[in-house]
Amino acid sequence: MPSPGERLVELVGAAPPDRAAIAALLDGLGAADRHAAVTALAGPRLQGRLWDAVAGAPPVTLADFVPPDAAPLREVIFHGKNSLPAFTLFQKRFCRPPAAPARDELWGYNHQTLAWLTGPGYFVAHDDPRGAAIDYRQVPPAHPAGWPDVAPNERGLSRFVYANMVDIMRRVSRDVFIGSAFRAGREAGNFFMLCRDA
Repeated sequence: MPSPGERLVELVGAAPPDRAAIAALLDGLGAADRHAAVTALAGPRLQGRLWDAVAGAPPVTLADFVPPDAAPLREVIFHGKNSLPAFTLFQKRFCRPPAAPARDELWGYNHQTLAWLTGPGYFVAHDDPRGAAIDYRQVPPAHPAGWPDVAPNERGLSRFVYANMVDIMRRVSRDVFIGSAFRAGREAGNFFMLCRDA
């Protein structure tokens, strides 16, 4: 019997991928199996196929990442798998600001093993007509206890990873999303998956 990851790879590799079947598979899995399935979807070809397949899915909103009634600065973790050839696993950690800004937004950063080199990759997430946007052009003015110090994304090696970048999110299932990186307004061809922690 194929594993959840093998089944997901099979569904995404079908011609054409069936968006509803992919969502049903992921929604029917427990948190551990769902995370394992997402982790199996490696490389830009498969993740790019999934990005195209879910173009018509209901839009992602900020509430998909952090519930509207969540306490300010309460951390919500998503496990990530990017399409790069190495260092592919990471987390995006989100929270609501301590006071309501002019527009609805979330704060967050990238938790990963190379943060000592590339920086924490702080961002502000906001709604966008294309789906929720994770915007590295902005960084929050503060952070929850336990998060690293906020650093700009235009300094040091961070500028090669995060500067002038916005990730646009699409829905795969209830707890799984896919993002595509846009740099200077152009799609970079890099994708990543996000899976709710639990």
